[in-house]
Amino acid sequence: MLFDLRGRGRRRTVRVIYIGLAVLMGSGLVLFGVGSFGGGGILNNISGNEGSNSASFSNQIKKYQKITKQQPSNASAWEHLTENLLHEAGGEAYVTSTGVTSKGKELFSQASQAWGSYLALNPPKPSVRLAQLVLPVYAEGGLNEPAKAVEALQIVVAAKPDNAAYYAQLAQYAYKAKNVRVGDLASAKAVSLSPAAQKARVKSELAEIKANPSGEKTYTTTTNGKTYVGKLNAKKELKATEVKTAPTKTSTTTSTKKK
Repeated sequence: MLFDLRGRGRRRTVRVIYIGLAVLMGSGLVLFGVGSFGGGGILNNISGNEGSNSASFSNQIKKYQKITKQQPSNASAWEHLTENLLHEAGGEAYVTSTGVTSKGKELFSQASQAWGSYLALNPPKPSVRLAQLVLPVYAEGGLNEPAKAVEALQIVVAAKPDNAAYYAQLAQYAYKAKNVRVGDLASAKAVSLSPAAQKARVKSELAEIKANPSGEKTYTTTTNGKTYVGKLNAKKELKATEVKTAPTKTSTTTSTKKK
């Protein structure tokens, strides 16, 4: 059984599978009554004390790296390489409580390259499961490449055409990637598939994401008679610049008396 957690390897497999589910909650959307994760929240779900099983994934990575070099057109080898790289990414050396480490980012890049090589071979039925697992790689806490997340999500929604949550996720990443056309189409689909009681809320929140894809809030403050506009940095400090207005021109009129 998939969720038999008695073995260390199985526990780690389950944790990586949960990445695909966590990404639905970790994007900042609360469309379906689910709160958001901050920072590297999505990626924290793959961390844990399972490093003792890392050697097996490392060996599999070496195995499939060798095969892909010898057989670059072997889609199955690229698929397995991507999957094992994602499993390896669950190690505590790559993801900590504060997010993805620099080594983790390197591993994510390798997984992204392997996934790209797999897709470049145009497999007749791309792996939907792998497309779900690869999503956190492209999230803000990972490589922050929304366009590639869109590519993966298009595979997912094609296989799950009745899932409103995935369409909402696709809309968000499309807006982040400045692909308004795909974002609008996915947004409309997400609204149409949502329960009647949630349609207005889903539509409103997706519209807000479209207007502000980065999710960053702009603050305006006045100090000593001067106005500043800016955004919060990672330390929650306001980094603002002064808004300078051009001086108002005043017109003067002169009058002359007739003699």
